[in-house]
Amino acid sequence: MIRLCAETSPGASYRWLNHYRGKKPLFVCVLSFTETALIPGISAAGDSQQDRLGVAAADANYLLAGTSLVPLSAGISPAVITRSILCGQTIDCQLISTGLPKALSVPHLSLPQTIAKPIQTGQAMTIAEANMLFRLGRDLGCQLADQLAKQCQASYLVIGECVVGGTTTAQAILTGLGYTVINQMSSSLRLGNHLKKQTLVKQGLANWKTRWNQPQEASAIGLVAAVGDPMQIVATGIALSASQSCGVLLAGGSQMLAVYSLCKALAQEKRIVWQPEQVVVGTTRWVIEDNSADTVAIAHQVGATYLASEITFSQSPYMQLRAYEQGFVKEGVGAGGCVIAAHLYGQWTRSQIRHAVEAQLRLSI
Repeated sequence: MIRLCAETSPGASYRWLNHYRGKKPLFVCVLSFTETALIPGISAAGDSQQDRLGVAAADANYLLAGTSLVPLSAGISPAVITRSILCGQTIDCQLISTGLPKALSVPHLSLPQTIAKPIQTGQAMTIAEANMLFRLGRDLGCQLADQLAKQCQASYLVIGECVVGGTTTAQAILTGLGYTVINQMSSSLRLGNHLKKQTLVKQGLANWKTRWNQPQEASAIGLVAAVGDPMQIVATGIALSASQSCGVLLAGGSQMLAVYSLCKALAQEKRIVWQPEQVVVGTTRWVIEDNSADTVAIAHQVGATYLASEITFSQSPYMQLRAYEQGFVKEGVGAGGCVIAAHLYGQWTRSQIRHAVEAQLRLSI
């Protein structure tokens, strides 16, 4: 049920999985918006700009209340997968919003509104905003770890995300940190739009570098402010703090590999003590098997322990789910990490997971 794709050290995957097997996690989903999402053809999340403005709010409202989702040209939101597991295994969910174009109608923790500008500007956020979000993320990491300790000793956080256009900002972060990820990033699109992303990334990084005469700019926090998105810096703060007292499963593919790389960079830059062996990245097999990408190669570069859930919808009677097998959607809203958690905590099989998702889908269509 769980594929081992890359490790920080020999046996790291088995140690993490064995340590947290049977433990009930806490699911945390960080919802953010970048105006990069409004660039035509950048994402498959929503058929129009107007749709993309509401994707994160719709996914969040659906997770907690089962309300309607934004329709996709192929497939259905991965929030259906996540909700089926949260409901089926009674896993608590904490939503965190850093500011969205459309308001949430369900309980959530609201951070100061920070909507990122398009990455090609090289000024997505101010450094003050990035520092503030990082500090709040670190505080939240401590609070969530304490909350988890009261619920179940020696357990872990599953940290998911919902950021339309987030694989593009992830590529910018990884490139800015010195990793070679051209043609390796996965995407919600069936075939990755690598040329468009790389063009935007080059523009954003070039504009950022024009400000390197200011010491704070030429730093990891300056990089996030220039070409990142708010989710990345909040999730990084949460993971760094939480790793000191519990496990962390960064639930995603390309985007969470970028978060892991920021954990390493910011821990070094700001001399933050953390426990990297406590942090793993977990995604779906659709991301791992994406022929237009190579996220395993990225995981090896950044030195992350990288897992994939062996979920399959090939036998599903629903075309929305079979679309995942054709390369659409692939991941999001913590779906891959939640499937890993479903196996670790509830020992759910592939069949049980598929039937749970299908039951949830029937309520959504």
